[in-house]
Amino acid sequence: MVVVLATSFLLEPADSRATDYPDGLNTRELWSNRMILEVRAVAPFYKNGFVAGCERTREAVVIDPGDEADQLIGAIRDLDVDVRLILLTHAHVDHITGVAALKDAYSAPVYLHRDDLFLYEAAAQQGAMFGFSVRQPPPVDDYYDGTALTFGDYVVQVHHTPGHCPGGVCLQIGRRGEGGSHLFVGDTLFAGSIGRTDLPGGDYGVLMRSITQVLFPLGDESIVHPGHGPDTTIARERTSNPFVLEYLSRA
Repeated sequence: MVVVLATSFLLEPADSRATDYPDGLNTRELWSNRMILEVRAVAPFYKNGFVAGCERTREAVVIDPGDEADQLIGAIRDLDVDVRLILLTHAHVDHITGVAALKDAYSAPVYLHRDDLFLYEAAAQQGAMFGFSVRQPPPVDDYYDGTALTFGDYVVQVHHTPGHCPGGVCLQIGRRGEGGSHLFVGDTLFAGSIGRTDLPGGDYGVLMRSITQVLFPLGDESIVHPGHGPDTTIARERTSNPFVLEYLSRA
């Protein structure tokens, strides 16, 4: 199945040509090392929102709830998990339109990098730019400060990855004591592409350093869960991503 991303306005990968999606994008359920992982994406942005949960304790986190908030809430109900945290990779409008709904439903604390607070507080204005009415999200409860977060048997390590926007982060999730093989990278890195840098606070050089100096050292086998489109791996993007290869050839 092919979904054309060019209709998704400004917040997509730098290369917004057609991207191959796996069948069932909006209802995909993944299990890796038994961690519960669900992803949902809906029009118009086709932005991936995630539920990651501990299979033993049923504690879970929600990552980047957007317009697919109702679908995420349905998945949470079906999985019978307990949402402990709402984690944001950054504060572009497509990644935060569902925060209020998730907060209303579960009263879980909302985490964001402080450098993206200006975008978060301007959610309604961001929506207006695209002709949408956006409910202003609730206040941020806490800011990432380098401290690991936990849910059940899993640990979330937070890595600052600016470039697409000032407060972008990668959420590295793994079982306690085993390191993290799941990277939720927001709009920093995509399968075969990179995040745009022509938005407020964007910087190409900073973005490429975040990719090559922060994400790549996390290991070739790490699974990359981008904010849009299909999953990939660090190895694949390090060796075949045309934007990365061009940058490295000039470095």
